[in-house]
Amino acid sequence: MPRGWEWARVRSRTGSSRSDEEWERFLRESAAGAADAPKEPSARAREVAKRLRAEPSRGMEGWRSYPPARPRQRTSWYVVGLLASLVLLVVALAPERIVDLFTDDDSTPMAAETARPTQAPRAEEAQRPTVQEPFRGSPAARWASGAAGIAVPKARAVGWMSAGEVEQALARSRDFLVASGLDRGVLRGERPEEAIALISPHQKDVQDLLKTAFRTPTEKDDPLLLFSRFQPSDTQLVGDIVKTRGRLTYREGERGALQVTADVTFVYPVSRADASDDEIVRTIVRRELVLSWDNPDKVITEPGTFSIVSYKYDVTNGGCGTTTGYFTPPFGTDRGADETGTQIDPYDRSAPVGQGASAGENCGRATRS
Repeated sequence: MPRGWEWARVRSRTGSSRSDEEWERFLRESAAGAADAPKEPSARAREVAKRLRAEPSRGMEGWRSYPPARPRQRTSWYVVGLLASLVLLVVALAPERIVDLFTDDDSTPMAAETARPTQAPRAEEAQRPTVQEPFRGSPAARWASGAAGIAVPKARAVGWMSAGEVEQALARSRDFLVASGLDRGVLRGERPEEAIALISPHQKDVQDLLKTAFRTPTEKDDPLLLFSRFQPSDTQLVGDIVKTRGRLTYREGERGALQVTADVTFVYPVSRADASDDEIVRTIVRRELVLSWDNPDKVITEPGTFSIVSYKYDVTNGGCGTTTGYFTPPFGTDRGADETGTQIDPYDRSAPVGQGASAGENCGRATRS
């Protein structure tokens, strides 16, 4: 509304008088229009104002304004990164345990052993072995069978031997383990002629042991120090498979010789020879042999043979008592009498092999079989 009308209302209401000069100035300003005079809003502005009043939920936000962008949440990515780092660390330190976590099927073979484990295998669900599944309920169920469970490293030149000669020596070292611990005839008590042929005939102490051990075995001269044997009149093997796990390593020995170390565990499922019941016992033997492939220019030897530097083994469920030259697994009530030695987890390959024996105080008692 023009300011002239507003002034007129004020003047009429108050009854006050103004000078003619002031009245003329007021009329001129009203006719020209004051800079701060209010203007009639347009129809569009009134429509917008009406719509805004009808939408109270928009609060104080402007109808053309936008909410500021929220900062990205990075915490979840940090957590994912940390977990991934932890998994990689566990895989690097204990790859076998990771394989175990994702492999529950006992029929899936474990990867070959390339280094000494850092801990024992995980506990298996207690299951009774059967003729069809003699390794059921045992870590050996996922071990390789026979010679396949003995890992052989890549050959390189050592001492007096070229890489090719080292490769051949490693193969013959494994042949000895097969002939002494896996040959079916030897396991049934036969003389291990094939294995003996690989031992240097010039190594007097070992040759003396071999002459005595099979005729009149004693604790000192016991064929079980080097060979696995069962008395066929008392014990029979269950099935055709012996489970194995272990590896060969090598280095340069004395006088430039190739020194090979074998650390292998053998699992033999056996039952009574007369099959009077269905009881199955697993005899578990872990052997460590150090073999020397000597330089014939420095040591008297025969081609294709080695000298035995040392031998030791641990055995559980192999019998305790009088030395007979055979493993004598305990069955039935005999198991209680046999379980008097030092407790041994026969599947734990993380510790060095102890000085085993087939009789006496060193006869181990298995914490599991």
